[in-house]
Amino acid sequence: MAQEAAPVLLMFLTRLVSSTWHEGSGYYTAESHTNEVYVEEAPPEPALDYRRVPQWCATLNIYRGEATCYSPQGGSYRSSLGTRCELSCARGYRLVGRSTVQCLPSRRWSGMAYCRQIRCHVLPAVLRGSYVCSAGVQMDSRCDYTCLPGYQLEGDRSRVCMEDGRWSGSEPVCVDVEPPKIRCPDSRERIAEPGKLTATVYWDPPRVKDSADGVIKRVMLRGPEPGSEFPEGEHVIRYTTHDQAYNRASCKFRIRVQVRRCPVLKPPQHGYLSCTSDGNNYGATCEYLCDGGYERQGTSLRVCQSTQQWTGSQPLCAPMQINTAVNSAASLLDQFYEKRRLLVISAPDSANRYYKMQISMLQQATCGLELRHVTIIELVGQPPHEVGRIREHQLSVGIMEELRQFLHLTRYHFNMVLLDKAGTDRERYILPISPDEIFDFIDTYLLIAHCRGGPGCQGLPEGREPLSGCSGTER
Repeated sequence: MAQEAAPVLLMFLTRLVSSTWHEGSGYYTAESHTNEVYVEEAPPEPALDYRRVPQWCATLNIYRGEATCYSPQGGSYRSSLGTRCELSCARGYRLVGRSTVQCLPSRRWSGMAYCRQIRCHVLPAVLRGSYVCSAGVQMDSRCDYTCLPGYQLEGDRSRVCMEDGRWSGSEPVCVDVEPPKIRCPDSRERIAEPGKLTATVYWDPPRVKDSADGVIKRVMLRGPEPGSEFPEGEHVIRYTTHDQAYNRASCKFRIRVQVRRCPVLKPPQHGYLSCTSDGNNYGATCEYLCDGGYERQGTSLRVCQSTQQWTGSQPLCAPMQINTAVNSAASLLDQFYEKRRLLVISAPDSANRYYKMQISMLQQATCGLELRHVTIIELVGQPPHEVGRIREHQLSVGIMEELRQFLHLTRYHFNMVLLDKAGTDRERYILPISPDEIFDFIDTYLLIAHCRGGPGCQGLPEGREPLSGCSGTER
């Protein structure tokens, strides 16, 4: 029997790559690509040996596959007429074509099939991340995802190419969940400036860094700005920042301001203190002042030093000594400068009814006069019987004449002149006046003006000098 060429089914698998692809990187350069492009080639005509009975159809050979055949003639007749074969592919391959073929009388198989490698599509690139695959896009290839520093993976950390040509799971994303890093300046301590209860403090802005994309949206300060004045005590400065994903971070530091203080000074007996600033802080100056009828002996000013010690020593307030044995009225008045106020009373004679009325009222207000540092000078009568006195001290004729000329006082009418502690003519009276009216004028105009002109009156409400110690109308 002549041998006749019978068709034999051959399975071929050819992969044609149409784009540049970096296997396992997650990145590719081609704009489009096809994972499965195959060219099927017709199997060569088999050379059948009819002398080898019972071969009828060509022997099946499936590349990357297997044919399981059942012949009606028995197991030895795998290609005989009527043989039926079930076709299958090895793992990682998928059958394309007929799954079952039969050997026909025409000595050809009833269909064609081949095994195609199972491949998944190339995974897209991950924003702010990447992936690495164990076997590219082949079946069972595992791709592990990672994110750039500062980002965290949300979703599946790995995906596997499955038998159906699809990836397991879903595509993950890289999100910025890490807050930025912020570092505040170190805490610090400052000493209040001389003569002040505050300190000016400067500092550098905090150091801020975002671990993800490096973009800081805003840095907010809670507290005073650098270069502000801080009062005594401890102060907390806070900074808060957030990145583009609105992750927040904050830091804080402390500023402590210390006021150096000297021991609290005590006022001298028969005197009081007038201090600047807080009275005993570094740089404060305290002036010692004496009550009316007393004069200071010793230093007038003391300053609190950075060593927390006062300069100088405490002075005394000694009773004032009035010297009437002077050569001029100016020398007499100089003794009262910045110490006493003067109320000069002039009358034509001691029997003048205005004079007697005024002296009587003033004698009943001695306490109030002393509290206001008022000394009375009397010029009474006509020469050669004119009398001038300060308390029990008698004035010479020459001093009396100079006083009249200096103050423009006539001998022929009752009149009074009130001088302040600077010797300035502040008020004149041509009729007797009650002590209350004199005190109101001094309290309203002279005492307040005196304290406002100086560094301050310590312990005196509204800048007034001490007026306690009198009862009734004598304030």
